[in-house]
Amino acid sequence: MSPFTFVTLQYESGDWDSAPLVAANVIDAVVRHTSLEVTPAGRQVALGSSELLGYPFAFLTGHLPVRFTAQERAGLRTWLDRGGFLFVDDHNHDVDGIFHKTVVEELAAVAGPLSRLPTNHPLYRVHFQWPDGPPNTSHELNGWGDNLVHEYLQGASRAGRLSVLYSNKDYSSEWNFHPDNKRFYAIDNTRFAVNVVVYALTR
Repeated sequence: MSPFTFVTLQYESGDWDSAPLVAANVIDAVVRHTSLEVTPAGRQVALGSSELLGYPFAFLTGHLPVRFTAQERAGLRTWLDRGGFLFVDDHNHDVDGIFHKTVVEELAAVAGPLSRLPTNHPLYRVHFQWPDGPPNTSHELNGWGDNLVHEYLQGASRAGRLSVLYSNKDYSSEWNFHPDNKRFYAIDNTRFAVNVVVYALTR
């Protein structure tokens, strides 16, 4: 297996680079908690580029409206059909927000409608155990965004395999800090990212 590379997707609309430290933090977590071989720096890959076909995992986030171009839709569809795994996180954590509404429409057009992920999904036990589903973020608990704690994630599958994972929980803000700052945390809040990566690479 090739070393894992954290890919952040560039898309022409919106603010794809709204959480620039997520890649470094997730890479740090995967190195700390697994034996996976990891590329030390993430990559930024254009959604419509054939370069994406060289990677099994990609991350997409933002605050602003998302409207994929025809080339981006076609590229994403091809990549998912070939086994790619996309993790999308709403940086607004707001079910009425413009990022949520538009990205869900775009994902449905490419991958089909999103459905609720049950708490017994393998994603929640593939490495660390999350018997109650996805861990909450401090932004949800502090009443930011839509003042809701989103109790589940959503996804779309291809050939019986989860290929798109969608979050309203704003992990983009939760994980957007320098890895050196983990020494101030009693619990590493990027552990759920490890589950996402391990699932993407092994299922």
